[in-house]
Amino acid sequence: MIDFEPLYAALRSHDMQAWARDLPAQTEALWSERQHGDLPRWQQALAQMPDITPSSVDFNSAVVRIGQAGDIDDETRAHLERQLRILHPWRKGPYELFGIPIDTEWRSDWKWDRLSGHIQALQGRTVLDVGCGSGYHCWRMLGAGADLVLGIDPSLLFLMQFQALRKYTGDAPVHLLPLGIDAVPRMLERFDTVFSMGVLYHRRSPLDHILHLKECLRPGGELVLETLIVEGDGNTVLMPEKRYGKMANVWFIPSVSMLEKWLRRTGMQDIRVVDVTATRVEEQRSTPWMTFQSLPDFLDPTDSGRTVEGYPAPVRAIVLATKPAG
Repeated sequence: MIDFEPLYAALRSHDMQAWARDLPAQTEALWSERQHGDLPRWQQALAQMPDITPSSVDFNSAVVRIGQAGDIDDETRAHLERQLRILHPWRKGPYELFGIPIDTEWRSDWKWDRLSGHIQALQGRTVLDVGCGSGYHCWRMLGAGADLVLGIDPSLLFLMQFQALRKYTGDAPVHLLPLGIDAVPRMLERFDTVFSMGVLYHRRSPLDHILHLKECLRPGGELVLETLIVEGDGNTVLMPEKRYGKMANVWFIPSVSMLEKWLRRTGMQDIRVVDVTATRVEEQRSTPWMTFQSLPDFLDPTDSGRTVEGYPAPVRAIVLATKPAG
């Protein structure tokens, strides 16, 4: 079992007492209702990771680094690497633990570089990262000065990967809950910045998702929304017939103009498109730490501009918006 008490204490100290009161029941239900066949193996790997105090941590570089190679001997490093590899597949990163490079499927640092120069400074802010994966961007948010970072993602594997990293970061104010956005109280209005990256197209009701994100924000707070988009005008939305890039849970992919319209209709303001970038195979690919299929397998082998289903290849936009102050 994971000890979430430090998170509950952090929520209480940030005026989220009601949620902190309800969360123990939510997390208890999680362990009884959402068991995974590999969970005991993951938990054992986590328990067998050696107790090490890192000589340094670095959350401000492309590779999130915890410890240095000289902090441990070769035998301990080999043992730690065996436990980390049990937590395969590693999708978001990259990381380095005590000289062990974890080359993840995604170069998540590229996305961070595309948005970090545009968002409001995170210094002293309370941040929610929806669909955070194993928490790579959460650590970058901490490095940017956030006062509290809470990531949420329903995957138990991502929770185990995050806990593997947090084991060596002490009392860092970064936490991950294995819950989806639907578990976050409505009208919470406590976060200064809310990130939702790579989530919107997985939601059956994208406007309801945006409204829920808005309710998480304090008045005047900033939404950072990243999603797949397609070319088109203010009436263009792609709804895949079955799959998109071999993903079954893709519902709506809007044009940038339609995405801006959704944000306006949900009451957001100061809407700014800060980046539109085609996803390249150098950014998302198979690695020794994620050996399953990846973007090169999701594209038409004769036309890299199309998915295997014939849809436009993935292009992603980052849009910022502000919740009205009054």
